[in-house]
Amino acid sequence: MIKKGITRQIVLHYFIVVFLALLLVEFVFMLAVQRYYYESIYNTISTHISNSKDFFEPLARESNTEDGKNLSKLLVNLALDNTELEILDLNSHVLASSTAFESDRAVLQTSDIQQALNGGMGRWVGRQPGTGEQVMAVSHKFDLGGENTYVIRYLTSLENVNSKLLFMGMLAIVVGVGVLAIVLIISIGMANSIVRPINNITAVSAQMARGRLDVRVKGNYKHELGELASTLNFMAHEIVRSNQIKDDFISSISHELRTPLTSIKGWSETLDSGGYDPDETRIGMGIISKETERLIGLVEEMLDFSKLQQNQMKLVKGTVSIREIVQETMLNVWAKAEQKQIHLKLESDENRAFNVFGDGNRLKQVFLNLVDNAIKFSHENSWIFLTVKEEEGQILASVQDTGIGISEEHLIKVRDRFFQVNHQNGGTGLGLAITQELVELHDGTITMQSELGTGTTVTVSLPALPEYETVEDPILQNDETEVTLDPKLTQAESDQKKF
Repeated sequence: MIKKGITRQIVLHYFIVVFLALLLVEFVFMLAVQRYYYESIYNTISTHISNSKDFFEPLARESNTEDGKNLSKLLVNLALDNTELEILDLNSHVLASSTAFESDRAVLQTSDIQQALNGGMGRWVGRQPGTGEQVMAVSHKFDLGGENTYVIRYLTSLENVNSKLLFMGMLAIVVGVGVLAIVLIISIGMANSIVRPINNITAVSAQMARGRLDVRVKGNYKHELGELASTLNFMAHEIVRSNQIKDDFISSISHELRTPLTSIKGWSETLDSGGYDPDETRIGMGIISKETERLIGLVEEMLDFSKLQQNQMKLVKGTVSIREIVQETMLNVWAKAEQKQIHLKLESDENRAFNVFGDGNRLKQVFLNLVDNAIKFSHENSWIFLTVKEEEGQILASVQDTGIGISEEHLIKVRDRFFQVNHQNGGTGLGLAITQELVELHDGTITMQSELGTGTTVTVSLPALPEYETVEDPILQNDETEVTLDPKLTQAESDQKKF
């Protein structure tokens, strides 16, 4: 007995479908064979009747013999092997039979006789009264001239034919049982070929659920099962990698938090002890302030990432000039760039603002992160080029450095959360992940091109606003967007460019 499950369902479905198909085919086959045999018998008798009628009726009219002699001639000349010949009058009484001469017999009332009296070739299949034997009767009217008109009726047994049909039916049943047995074996094998891999995958996934992420689905499975196994293995690999990244992040952030806290604690205790001149006190307070800002930056970065992950980041959008944001970013990082003697250069059309619809503070955060990374990984006395331009309705802002670059292996992972190319450089590994999320919230994209030892180019693409349009934050305006159009435009042009 097949236990409940997919195996039973597959086997039952295949078995039922094939069984019903075989039942239909065998029924149609037996019906066709029976019809063929019965039609063959009928055609043989009807052909014999037609030929005999064409030959015998003219001769009988010319001879004009007595009724008794006509019956004898009919019995002799119309006889057919393996059939009983009966001659009936127009009142359906049997006048003579090839088995014996009979009269005053009961009236026959089968349908073939009535059809013959109506001028057609009558046929009837049924059981012979008295014997119960199944027979076929074929009747036709013979006109021998004058009052000598008779119904010629041939009667043949169907027992031999039915025996052959029964044998063929039993043979068909045996073949059907054999086919069903083969289908059962094949369907069980097919079901097992599907269920066995599923059981294997289920067992492996159960081990993964219990924390054993080192196990993998083994086996060269094909089609959807192969894809499922590959996906499960990839999932386990990604979980292991994510756990490793998480562990590295915890280690890194612990170090990042411990270093400023140690400095703050040390200088706090030192200052608390007193006895230091004002210069040392000022230096200590500066270090405490700097390390506090660093801690605040780390905490804010993690809070921003948490908000982005939970879709709780709120943007205050309006018309923002990307060129102005990039200029402000350069001013903010100028002191840090000077420490490494790095030169910043902006390449942009001074007569254009390059407006976008977005949150100015968040977009500034994006470019601060990108330029800060460029400074961090650039060599001393190098250049960083910032470019702002418009192409095909998109504002493209690029940050290009000539620093250490990123390898192809790390380039595809560098925007993953918690990922750091070099853990010794500090940070949480969330900067680029947050940057990408913020750009996507502005319906933009961020692309990176880098070559190890040559430098990196990061390009932010944002939908551009036409120079003559300014848009206020729709949230603050109750979903009403304010649009200012260039007064030089005609009324028709203004109507076309409103949105």
